[in-house]
Amino acid sequence: MKPIDQYEKHGYVVLRGFFSNEELSRLDEHVERVYQKWLAENEAVIFDKKLVNMHSLTSREYFLDSPERRKAFFELIASAKLTGTIKTMFGADIHFHNTQLFFNPSNSERLPYWHRDMQYSPIEDSVQSTEQSKMLSLHIRIPLVEETGVEVVKGSHRRWDTELERDVRFELDGHLNSEPLPDSELIALARGDVLIFSAQMIHRGNYELNPVRKAFDLCVGKYHPLAADFLDPRVLPTDEEIDNMPNNHWYRLAKEITGYK
Repeated sequence: MKPIDQYEKHGYVVLRGFFSNEELSRLDEHVERVYQKWLAENEAVIFDKKLVNMHSLTSREYFLDSPERRKAFFELIASAKLTGTIKTMFGADIHFHNTQLFFNPSNSERLPYWHRDMQYSPIEDSVQSTEQSKMLSLHIRIPLVEETGVEVVKGSHRRWDTELERDVRFELDGHLNSEPLPDSELIALARGDVLIFSAQMIHRGNYELNPVRKAFDLCVGKYHPLAADFLDPRVLPTDEEIDNMPNNHWYRLAKEITGYK
């Protein structure tokens, strides 16, 4: 089955052995430096708020003493190898949206929680449901250590919730968002694998099976007004940086979208 056919059917696809150790090490060097800086400044908040991820690793604040590293980071993120694969699968009109890093919670009270990414926005669930078939918002997960760290409800990228799924997601009628759901699948990833999945399918992290978790996610997608409102220009390269990148399509399109707002 072709990767795009796997995605269309289930809402996710795994590209096994996509990155080499050398490619991952270069990426990890940037991720680790930013993560450690953020961690040192937010340790108490991470515990109190039961956080399992950080976002916006490309923000300028992490590169004030080394702006050249920021451009190098952007170039690694949008490698021709990766952007070419995504273009083959989903077409040319893909733009960069943001980055995230997922880790195990320091607070053991945090349990895995089922969600669709946009449910934490002010957008009504009924609107999200109506627009679901018109949106393409993707997570490109690059595990920097092996993990069985993502669980998905297969096919939920092409339909909205069953009554049980809605009750669990929103913790209605005595349900908890940590409960098991039917048709769910845990995905095991080795270092070098890439997981591509729909941000709007029902999914959750898994913390119990991974002593250490360090999963770097690229958030990319196609233009849609609902998603465009959350595109933060502060995480994008400068015009000068873009002009000096040979493979800059993801970023040029993102810059154009911020101009629509």
